[in-house]
Parts: sequence; C-alpha cells; structure tokens
Amino acid sequence: MSSALVKGSSAQATDTKPKAAIAAVPTFNNALSKGVSFGRVAVLLGLLAAQFNELVAQPALTLQTAVPVVAVVQVAYVVLCLPAAGSQQAKAAKKPRPGEKKKPEAAGTSSLVTALLALVLTTISTPVIHALFILFGAPLLDHVLETFLCAAHFALLGVFPIIYARGVDNQSLVAVAGVSAPLDETLGGLLGAVLGAWLGAVPIPLDWDRDWQTWPVTIVCGLYAGSCVGSWLSGTVFYGKRIGGTAPPAKEE
Repeated sequence: MSSALVKGSSAQATDTKPKAAIAAVPTFNNALSKGVSFGRVAVLLGLLAAQFNELVAQPALTLQTAVPVVAVVQVAYVVLCLPAAGSQQAKAAKKPRPGEKKKPEAAGTSSLVTALLALVLTTISTPVIHALFILFGAPLLDHVLETFLCAAHFALLGVFPIIYARGVDNQSLVAVAGVSAPLDETLGGLLGAVLGAWLGAVPIPLDWDRDWQTWPVTIVCGLYAGSCVGSWLSGTVFYGKRIGGTAPPAKEE
C-alpha cells in the first residue's frame, strides 16, 4: 500500500510539473530583416494614405484591389523577417539536450511553403472574423461586401503573421488568444489591429456628416494604424514583455 502511495504521489508530482512557457517570436537579426520590417510599416501606411480618397469614394473596390498587394507585402515580410513555425530557425533559441543532434530541416517546411499554407488558413479565418465584426456592431445586411473585405484586411495584418510563426499549436494559440504570450511583432500587430479597429468605430455615429465617416473607412484606417504601430512597438520597446509584466524565460520541454 505504501508503494502505491509513493507511485501515486510521484505521478501527481509529474502531472503538476510546469509546462514550457510560450516564447516570444524573434525577428531575424540581420540588416535585411530590420529594413524589411520597418519598410513594411512605411509601405502599408503609405498605401493607406495614397488610396484614402479612393477608399472614401469606393470602399469595396479599393479594399478589393488592395488585398493582393497587402498579401504580397505580408508574405515578403514573414519570409524575410520571421522564423516559420517548426523550422530550425524557430528552434534555434533552444539549447539541444545532451547527446541530442539537430535534425536537418525538411524541404516541405520551407518558409515560402509555410507562408502559403498560413495564407490559406488566414483565408479560411476571414468569415469567422466577419462574423465577429457583426457581433461587435457591424451592419448585418448592409455593406456586406465592405465588411467582408475589411475582415480580410484584418486577417492579413493581424492573423497571418501569427499563423506563420506559431502554426496551429494549441498551447501557443490559446496563449495568444488569452494575451498571456509575451509581446512580439506578431502579437503586437494583432492587438494593435483589434484596438485600432475598435477606436476607428468611434467617429462613425457622430453627427459630423463627413464622407469619411461611412462604413468601414475609419475601421480600416484604425486597424492599419494600430497594427503597424503595435507591431513596431512590440518588436522593439516592449519585446518579450507580457501585458502584466516581463515574461519569464522559456523553459525547455
């Protein structure tokens, strides 16, 4: 009986062992990566400023024509700046265990292939984001195309980099959704897009009678500004910190 208690207590101790912490997603430490990361912010905000008048006049057409451009910019950004989920670059920060040899990276896990797969998953997530927009006050029957395209831009800016860098790992995605993961460019971009889109909804009901108050112009401007600023700040000033404080170092699994 005593041996059974010992076994039971040891099993319980094993079960209560803390799980590996979620690490922040680093950017590649080279001049090209840093230049592309900063240049992406300038390109996206410049694209928004250059097409603002068209966005006000024809929101659906402008958002539709901008989707492939933003997709190309985002794909170039993640491939050149972020480690792909499951790649050797993503595991480089972990020290190998004694006697453990590094396995060569398979050709199927290349950065470009991962980016294309992440793009497919991002496309699948767009209707879900569209539904969330409606739950948070977007028009249900009016401006359906505009809302869907706005959701597509949100997915490209906020969701796509996270799927590329973290894959479909449940623990990582739950940490991101619960804002318990440490800040990095991917999480900062998502949080900035959420906050920017929310703040962008403030001018819409105001009785100013301005053309730019039409749906979803201010939402798009807010999510672009919020995503770009949030990504930049989280990748530099607040990198590795949690919303509640500094993140503990990641533990080996």
